[in-house]
Amino acid sequence: MASNGDKPLIVSFGEMLIDFVPTESGVSLAEAPGFLKAPGGAPANVAIAVSRLGGRAAFVGKLGDDEFGHMLAGILRKNGVVDEGINFDTGARTALAFVTLRADGDREFMFYRNPSADMLLRPDELNLELIRSAKVFHYGSISLIVEPCRSAHLKAMEVAKEAGALLSYDPNLREPLWPSKEEAKTQIMSIWDKAEIIKVSDVELEFLTGSNKIDDETAMSLWHPNLKLLLVTLGEKGCRYYAKNFRGSVDPFHVNAVDTTGAGDSFVGALLNKIAEDHSILENEERLRKVLRFANACGAITTTKKGAIPALPSDAEVLSFLEG
Repeated sequence: MASNGDKPLIVSFGEMLIDFVPTESGVSLAEAPGFLKAPGGAPANVAIAVSRLGGRAAFVGKLGDDEFGHMLAGILRKNGVVDEGINFDTGARTALAFVTLRADGDREFMFYRNPSADMLLRPDELNLELIRSAKVFHYGSISLIVEPCRSAHLKAMEVAKEAGALLSYDPNLREPLWPSKEEAKTQIMSIWDKAEIIKVSDVELEFLTGSNKIDDETAMSLWHPNLKLLLVTLGEKGCRYYAKNFRGSVDPFHVNAVDTTGAGDSFVGALLNKIAEDHSILENEERLRKVLRFANACGAITTTKKGAIPALPSDAEVLSFLEG
């Protein structure tokens, strides 16, 4: 891995877990003949996506002090992600999720977290020095579900913001993990107005606004004064972007999708990698569109292989895809 020590640091906060994916696509979990283990967890995927593209990323979170936890930490290191923010819990296991790919390529989840190590990260365990050195601090909403992880999340955000980091939020809604839809919406929105970059999927847009219209008016109902960029990803339809002085959409790339897992994380990693190097992209529509086209390509490439982390592309792969 080339030295990227002089690059701006993107710190990704939250969960890392193991997805168990059926060996056969298009079946329910009960019908699956067997499962393959695939490392995952949106914040960790984003960190690896950044690193694969030549950026500098760190992961902050907690894993079980077990075989799976040490395996995941090893995967982060192998992918060049700074591991100084990782804690291990001796009393709780690494989180597991069983994920089935239905015939249409979409996913169903069943989680094993009772509680899992990631839920037990405490504010006093945070590596504040690492967080303070972030140019971009990225997080989701799963870490808001229970204490003490929720308090650790809020503290990390506050420390990053005070140190001048750009705050990036991808709610990454996983409804089965929340006690209720109402609670999910309340907690996801509780930190909404702190983020300067927010990415939601079309499904999350519907969930958060209660509207089944995917249009500019619905998206702009989520706008807040601190926001610099709001993105709505539309799967195979590309993405829409909303900035202070402009808005628009960027076309998708059509590929043969095998597994959509990690496509959004790949998109976010690509976007943050470019923005970390130059915040002014957020104010220049032409340059932002170029970056979003690159991010769309990353997302598309990720859907062509099974599993999130194995499918995340390198810079060279994306460039060759764009030229092709």
